[in-house]
Amino acid sequence: MKYAKRNDGRKFNETRPITAEVGVIKNAVGSAKFQIGKTIAIAAVYGPNNVFPKFLQKPDRAILRCNYNMMAFSGSGDRVRPGTNRRGKEIGMVIEKAFENILDLSEFPKAAIDVFIELPQTDAGTRCAGICAASLALADAGFEMKDLVCAISCGLVGDQVVADLDYSEEAFEGGSVDIPIAMTPRNGEITLLQLDGEISKEDLKKAVEFGKEACLKIYEIQKQVLKAKYEETKQ
Repeated sequence: MKYAKRNDGRKFNETRPITAEVGVIKNAVGSAKFQIGKTIAIAAVYGPNNVFPKFLQKPDRAILRCNYNMMAFSGSGDRVRPGTNRRGKEIGMVIEKAFENILDLSEFPKAAIDVFIELPQTDAGTRCAGICAASLALADAGFEMKDLVCAISCGLVGDQVVADLDYSEEAFEGGSVDIPIAMTPRNGEITLLQLDGEISKEDLKKAVEFGKEACLKIYEIQKQVLKAKYEETKQ
């Protein structure tokens, strides 16, 4: 089905408005809030913590544990059942993988670094917002990272490739394909690429290019808020 115009008037390669903030949870080692459109993700970092059972420990580094949770009345779509669920665990593991080769935790062998990601308001793109918030929170905590990780959901709505799908586009009656993308902007390395649905090779390439463009925009926002926090602490 033809998709000629986005409901909110955006260009097809344009993201929703983005804001970010670090240091939002005072008793956390590091924390951040990331908002894209109506989707809000808040991440808090704690640790290093003990790991039990002990066979899960890594002798040369800490492990990263990401806990992802959409609040029951967080927004678009059906009510989310409170508590731990399979989808939340799966997305938590996906987020861990996105940071696997980026985060240096060799300073904390046999320990764990815990990242809690809460979404009080959602309108699609939740795992990508969670990754962006987690990246800021880990940087705010002072952990050594090769680069920040930026993420955006791109895909196909009807016959049109778009960046940053909202809920109405994910639920488009003509069909949609969701492609979450995460990358490290300095070297353009993709740390996450998922595909939900069928898409042509040409459209996939275009979606990835849209994703890279959007991630560079997010990267600038991430750097600005971290720099502002650093300048504030120097005073």
